[in-house]
Order: sequence, then C-alpha cells, then structure tokens
Amino acid sequence: MRTILASVVAIFTTLMAGESLAQPSEEPVSPQTLKDATFVNPIAEGADPWVIRDPRSQRYLWCMSEGNRAIAIHSSLSVTSLGRKSIVWHAPDQGPWSREVWAPELHYFDEHWYIYFAASDGQNRNHLAYVLKSANDDPLGEYHLHGPFATGEGPTGMSPNLWAIDMTVMQHRGERYALWSGWDRPDSDQQYLYIARMKSPTELATPRVRLCENDTYLWERVEPSLNHRGLNEAPQVFQSDSRTVVVYSCGASWLSTYKLGMLELVGDNPLDPAAWQKQELPVFQGTTSVVGVGHSCWVPSLDDRQWWHVFHAKRDAAPGWRRAIFVQPLTISPQGYPVFGVPLPPRTRVNRPSGDFMHPAEFSVREFDYFGHHQLLTEADETFRIGRIPETPVNLYRSGEKVLFSGRVSRDFVAEVTLDFHGERNARDGGLLFRATEPSIGYDAQKAYFAGLIPGTQLVILGKTDGTHWQELARSKTQIDPDQPQHLQLKVQGNQFAIFHNGKKTIEHSDSTYTQGRLGLRVVDTDASFSKIVITPLALR
Repeated sequence: MRTILASVVAIFTTLMAGESLAQPSEEPVSPQTLKDATFVNPIAEGADPWVIRDPRSQRYLWCMSEGNRAIAIHSSLSVTSLGRKSIVWHAPDQGPWSREVWAPELHYFDEHWYIYFAASDGQNRNHLAYVLKSANDDPLGEYHLHGPFATGEGPTGMSPNLWAIDMTVMQHRGERYALWSGWDRPDSDQQYLYIARMKSPTELATPRVRLCENDTYLWERVEPSLNHRGLNEAPQVFQSDSRTVVVYSCGASWLSTYKLGMLELVGDNPLDPAAWQKQELPVFQGTTSVVGVGHSCWVPSLDDRQWWHVFHAKRDAAPGWRRAIFVQPLTISPQGYPVFGVPLPPRTRVNRPSGDFMHPAEFSVREFDYFGHHQLLTEADETFRIGRIPETPVNLYRSGEKVLFSGRVSRDFVAEVTLDFHGERNARDGGLLFRATEPSIGYDAQKAYFAGLIPGTQLVILGKTDGTHWQELARSKTQIDPDQPQHLQLKVQGNQFAIFHNGKKTIEHSDSTYTQGRLGLRVVDTDASFSKIVITPLALR
C-alpha cells in the first residue's frame, strides 16, 4: 500500500479533536435520504480487492482480476461502489503468465501506473510475480509486461526462482521495498512473508528475506491446531506518522479461519527480520455472520477525513472461494495503529464516506453499479447481457444479478426496455427494478419494486423486496416468445403502477411502500439481454 502520510496526519488530527468517523446508522432514514446518506454490505462480488485514490483526480480506482485471465480497473466516485469497468490487460492464450491471474494491485510511481500481480501457466506450483507498467499516465490506457520478479533463492533470486503471489510495495526512508507471500522451497506449499529492496518499480535489488515464521501462533495456522501448517499471505502496509505496520492474512482463504495478523517495524532496517515484531492476537477476524475475512486494503475518503477498510469475506461457511467485498470504517488509535474493529453484519446501514458526491447526475445508462458475479455481466453499446454462464466460470454463484443506474430518476416516469431471452423457454425473471435503495449482493438484497417477464410460466410479474425477502404484488398471463425480442414498459405515477408487455397493458397496481430510489435491471437465474433503455419523466411527455 502506498504511503499517504498527509492523509494519515489529517485523519489523526481529526481523531484527536474528537470528531467521529462514519459509523453504522441506527436512525430510521427515509428512502430519499437513504439513497444519499447510507449504504449496505456487501458492495460487490469478488476476491482480493484493491482500491486506491487517484492522486490526480477525485475518484477511486479498483484493480481486480477478471475471470483469472485478465485485469480490470474500475473507476468510481465512492469507495462504496466499484463503478464502471475497463479491461486493461488480457493474459495470452498460452505461456507462463497465461492463467490464474491473481490479486492485482495498482500503484502510481514517478508518473506511471504499475500493476503487480501473480500468474501461472495453469499449474499453481508455477505461480510467479509480474508487473505491468503503463505506457503513459493514463491508468486505463496501455500497459507493458515486466517480469517475472526474481523471488527465489540465491544472490540473484533465481537459484531457483520460487512461487510468489500477493506482491505489494512499501516506501520507507526514500527506498522502495517489495513484500509478497512465497514458498520456502520448490513444491513445499508453505507460504511465508518475504521482503526485498527494489532497484526500480519493475526489478528487485536484493535477495529475498523472510520476515517471520508463519506459525508463531495457533491462530495463524490453516486450522488452529499443531496438526496443521501455518500460512501467511497478502501483506499490506499501513504507515502513520509514528508507525509502520504490515497487516497480513493468515489461516485458510478457503475456510472460515481466514483472518488478519499484524507485524510492526520496530527497528531501522526493514531487511532485518529482527526489526519486525508480531502482534500476539489477530487484529481482525470473522463472526457468525461474516466468515473468512481477509486480503484487506484501505483508502482515505475523498476529503481525507476518514479511513475505509476494504476486505473480502466468504459467501458461506462451506469450504471454497466464493467471496464478496465489504467496506467499513477504519480508525487510528492515539498510538498510530489501525483499528479494524469487527466485521459489520450484511445489510447493516453504514453512513457513507465523508466527501462522497451526494447528488448524481441526470439519468444515463453509461453510469451504473453492478451487483453480481463479475463473469455474469457484459456491456457494450448500451446493451447489458446479464446472467450468461461463461465457458470457464471461476468460483461462480448466482445472486439475482442486477445493474442499478446512478443518475436521478423523476418520481413519476415511464421506463421502456427491450429484452432478449436468447431462446431459453424455461427462463425465469428478467425485468426492471425501480425505486431501489440499499442495493447489495443477493437475490432480494435491495429495497425496491420489480416488474418483469417470466418466459417459463408465461407471466408478467410485479413484486417488491425488503432487502431479504420477495413479496408478489400482482401477476398476469401473457404470451412470451423467447426467440423474439420482448418490449417491457413501466409507467409509475405516484403510488400507481402500470406494466405493458409488447404494447398491451397487463398489470395495474397501487402500493405506497417505496417513494424514491434508483432504476435498474435484474435477472433471477436467467440469461437475458437488455437494450433500448429509455426513461422519460411524465412531466415531459
């Protein structure tokens, strides 16, 4: 994690002055206020999240693996949303860095962007660390590959070169250092934390040094017993004006035992293992409602008044790597240490970061948030295909995938969209979300109305969700040919809703539960394309 010393000082000053950071919201909030003032977790699907503030613009840049075969950068105006995605690099079809593209991190040094990541030829034993360097100062532009880094044994680090993942960069007293998780010898499957001084952002200058043992405490082991191995990975650097610490993930990423530990630099030389001191207890671990937490990063709010902790957690307690991304406040102790607290339960209302833009622009299909597995959305030329299963899915799970547009929508409006169910006669729901607030990952994880088509049962459907449950409001029989485009129109006027299918009115209904919110697209266990999306305020018709 790059140093943001000025930000830390500002936040530390705020804390010492007694001004509180954002906390879970306990007050009842109207839907109109809720849209601007709070959000809920998880904010996205994904693993190994990495986000930084753009040093030249009031925005965030998220760097994420795309299907383990590419690297994407998402840009957003809030740390509570990934925003729109740009693929900046594709792995080649074959070769040593063609598969298993893991944990990319985006850094900005010397007017260039650098993306550190791990990749292999498809066999985990061949994972090595690489870096992409931008051709210019555009983070969404062209990149050139460098590497692999010499992360192995011997004075050159190549005797032999050894397994490495999760590389990050620390700046300390005018020098840069690379930190990563690596094997101690070929095929050992024993992960330790390593460090080396950097000659440049693309090359190491010194042999690697192991920072510490990986099993000092039982809680660092895959399971907390002497019968299981230790495992340290995902080092991240946090620096305040008085402390330099490395927060690392340990336990098992595929189990509920995943958690965070912390090392502190207490000596002068980062390359001396004796200069590092390990804390005796985890600094962040799961609960009954949020399990397998780890691979964290942190970022300041846009106004530099707060820190925000970004991490992934497992979708459930079953072994595996199906994960989602959470965001919550991070505070700094008077001694300069990061204080992580406990994971907030899903669906907890959290006050938005200070400095967020509270008033989105006018409605546009080009600005949106997506809530669902990243491989289940493709978007081009203002057409959204949601729910298509890829040929090589990575840790796939369904969650009622949805796109929510960011711009304002009039309280009274007409929305029109063309749906294509791609010939699937047993397809389930596809349609429009409206007056939506508190969106999250999950089938019914939004407070909203839904108007949709169900080809499998030849129905037009209207219902609402409360964040966890679905309630049907009305249904009507219709004729849906999944081989042909379907036109869906929604008219909203006050508490009155009318749904039209292929020009015919099919449902009229009244409900007053929700009065304001965003508009979006949603599927339920369905592959559907949405195009020709038009929103018209009724006052202008």
